[in-house]
Amino acid sequence: MTLPFAPAPFPLARPRRLRSSPWVRRLVAEIALTPADLIWPLIVHDGADDRVAVPSMPGVFRLSPREAAKAAVEARDLGIPAVALFPNIDGAIKDAVGTGATDPDGLIPDCIKAIKDAAPEIGVICDVALDCYTDHGHDGVVEDGRVLNDASLERLAEQAFIQAHAGADVVAPSDMMDGRVQAIREALEANGFHDTLILSYAAKYASAFYGPYRDAVGSAAMLVGDKKTYQMDHANSDEALREVAMDIAEGADMVMVKPGMPYLDIVQRVSETFKVPTFAYQVSGEYAMIQAAVAHGWLDQDRAILETLTGFKRAGCAGVLTYFAPRAARLLGA
Repeated sequence: MTLPFAPAPFPLARPRRLRSSPWVRRLVAEIALTPADLIWPLIVHDGADDRVAVPSMPGVFRLSPREAAKAAVEARDLGIPAVALFPNIDGAIKDAVGTGATDPDGLIPDCIKAIKDAAPEIGVICDVALDCYTDHGHDGVVEDGRVLNDASLERLAEQAFIQAHAGADVVAPSDMMDGRVQAIREALEANGFHDTLILSYAAKYASAFYGPYRDAVGSAAMLVGDKKTYQMDHANSDEALREVAMDIAEGADMVMVKPGMPYLDIVQRVSETFKVPTFAYQVSGEYAMIQAAVAHGWLDQDRAILETLTGFKRAGCAGVLTYFAPRAARLLGA
């Protein structure tokens, strides 16, 4: 039988047809990034000025409680569901045990109240760690040059309680002490904060990418030594799964991988293994690298922002902490 036409000398399957125009690319996209996937980290401070630029993070400012409240309103209007607070406090009040972390009238409680008064719909996430409050820059109590695990747990649990009492919706232990999630959960339950969420920095690596953040919160000059005895080794991934399993068993509602882009394999493994809400933090060093490349004309800022954030979603993230949150939300809403 003779066909009425000759066999085609070209491929019948053409994946490019599904990339041929913007509407079809949107229609068949496997991942949808929206403003609801973003959390905006805010650096807050107790200084006299409302806004102070962070030199190593172009476009990021230390904010007063009043300005943090304005940022929360902006987040709400952009469709961003939550902000995360990180303090820069006066170095004169820092001490060996981070007393300021448990001050009920301190900077973070003031910011929580200001935000909840201005934008009660916005979720407030608070960092639980002592490094911003200590004169040695470590996340726990130090004795004879050694970070003490068990002695730190009581301080961290008290810090989380103070935050919850002030109105925080989520406490987020980033210290990487063993057993801190259980200590915090027990403290919250014992004091009636049954609904306060715990977002555990379950797989937090000792990373070179935290430098600009430590500049922003004022802990860089304080830090004695490094944090490799309690934060994870970047060579390990199976260890991350053990850390996550432990934190979930101790009462964490959500988990985080930090940093972000160099650890997308960890995000994917955690997300697929545990099926719990998994977040990542596009940390200060990642932000600063992109901004530096943009400043030199080497990257298109908007495309780089959306591409990297979509990569987090593709790896399995429920959401991403990113300093690009307001710009990304505007791009996604355009």
